[in-house]
Amino acid sequence: MSQEDQEEEVGKLAVRLANAVVLPMVLKSALELNIIDTILAAGDGAFLSPSQIASALPSKNPDAPVLLDRMLRLLASHSILKCSVKAKEKEEIERLYGAGPLCKFLVKNQDGGSIAPLLVLHHDQVFMQSWYHLNDAILEGGFPFSKAYGMTAFEYPGTDQRFNRVFNQAMSNHTALIMREIVDVYKGFDGLKVLVDVGGGIGVALSFITSKYPQIKGINFDLPHVLADAPTYSAVRYRNSGRYIAVTAPSETATAETRYTRNTQ
Repeated sequence: MSQEDQEEEVGKLAVRLANAVVLPMVLKSALELNIIDTILAAGDGAFLSPSQIASALPSKNPDAPVLLDRMLRLLASHSILKCSVKAKEKEEIERLYGAGPLCKFLVKNQDGGSIAPLLVLHHDQVFMQSWYHLNDAILEGGFPFSKAYGMTAFEYPGTDQRFNRVFNQAMSNHTALIMREIVDVYKGFDGLKVLVDVGGGIGVALSFITSKYPQIKGINFDLPHVLADAPTYSAVRYRNSGRYIAVTAPSETATAETRYTRNTQ
């Protein structure tokens, strides 16, 4: 590559970085509007027009198809969606959009896991506000989130029910994505009678483990506002905890964090 070509590529990278926020925010909007679910619901290999997708939205905005087309074109340019062109009358064209391979990670799999809620969490207005305090944390010490809200990122959800749901959904969906492989491959739970998950969220990890190992009784510790959204699992019991707890138990009991760490180093 010539020097001129290298400089051109670096210049393109600079432009992409300057506009880097656009892609994740557009994708976040597409996820919150259930656009990918709408496309997939049309069937395998289906392609929909922006007008068809807009008709599934709870909106009568006449400009919605045009706005959606611009969003969908961007997602297609990054291979998140597929795009095909259909000829119309008077030499006009219509773009149609289908799901790309990446979309399978943006909708729930057979275990109820998806990466989409994690993307939504990281770009939620609550989390985004903390980035504006990164300079303060560097110059003054402390943490950006605490600078923004006067409390830690784990304490804040207890004050904001909407964000609490966003946070819990992100953690539980991400856990569901990886736990199936863990319980299929990892054999360190053999012989256990009790498994304690400290900071276990709404109990998804323990639900996978106790389903695979029905002799295990799961005890899930987390903060009260986290457990407020927790579903019921037959082999999992929930316990409210503060920031720190002490676990004293016989040898056939293990904490999930300790058991994972010792056997994966």
